[in-house]
Amino acid sequence: MYSRRSFLKHVGALTAASVALPGLANAPVKKMFFEISLAEWSLNKELRNKKLTNLDFPVVAKKDFGIDIVEYVNQFFQDKAKDTAYLNELLKRCKDNGVRNHLIMIDNEGGLAETDAAKRNEAVENHKKWVECAKYLGCKTIRVNSFGRGTREEVAKAAVEGLSKLGEFAKPVGINIIVENHGGYSSDGQWLANVMKQVGMKNVGTLPDFGNFCIKRSDGSEWGGKCQEEYDRYQGVTEMMPYAKGVSAKAHDFDAAGNSTDIDYNRMMKIVKDSGFKGIVGIEYEGSTLDAYEGIRKTKALLERVGATV
Repeated sequence: MYSRRSFLKHVGALTAASVALPGLANAPVKKMFFEISLAEWSLNKELRNKKLTNLDFPVVAKKDFGIDIVEYVNQFFQDKAKDTAYLNELLKRCKDNGVRNHLIMIDNEGGLAETDAAKRNEAVENHKKWVECAKYLGCKTIRVNSFGRGTREEVAKAAVEGLSKLGEFAKPVGINIIVENHGGYSSDGQWLANVMKQVGMKNVGTLPDFGNFCIKRSDGSEWGGKCQEEYDRYQGVTEMMPYAKGVSAKAHDFDAAGNSTDIDYNRMMKIVKDSGFKGIVGIEYEGSTLDAYEGIRKTKALLERVGATV
């Protein structure tokens, strides 16, 4: 046990060391290699229950979570893509709160990998208004779905055609078209990477999601039935990262130490970093044991902790 004299001597030695080595006392915090955004889907229950509106979302992101980059979901302003009065109000709230618009996730506008050419072309046309909306809001990107029915090869061929057409439309206005692993063939990292390689356009890429790797469900749908076959998530993210223009940090449940119970975030974020990615990682909390607000906070804390160490 230390005597009072030896204790004071020990403290004095530490103080002297900190004076001699200033960096020891004020070591800089390691800067993360990515920025954090909030995906609107994290609050989907609150939005569906009318506790929040899409106009509220950027304000909540900044005031409740200290996040100043946002990712919208078109489902929550489905009929507003061309409503400039509405979009101006959204822009005003973003400006007033210092929030930057990053992307819009597009659903319910058709599959860009439909093997039926008429359906595929209709989906391309349906997405054009969202390209224009993204540009108006100052976003850089829209996330689309490469859904389609047919063989692996047939759907891949259709995906290349559909994504190329939409990519050509979006290129002059500087908007990226990115595909998330979102069920079916798109959740097969090798399949999606091959599609990207064939498209070969700078403004067409991927949005690797840490979850969403079910490639076969009991009812043959992308989302409805029980998962029967799942792709390895770490392999899938590795294969998608060379084409990534964003990353979706999925989270469900956490242990007592604040770690994800189903995704190894240290391993996953090392894959992201090793790819050379230096963009935006979006929080997408989908858990059911915590309320959305607490789940978002825990996901953010996990990303910040891991981001400062990998």
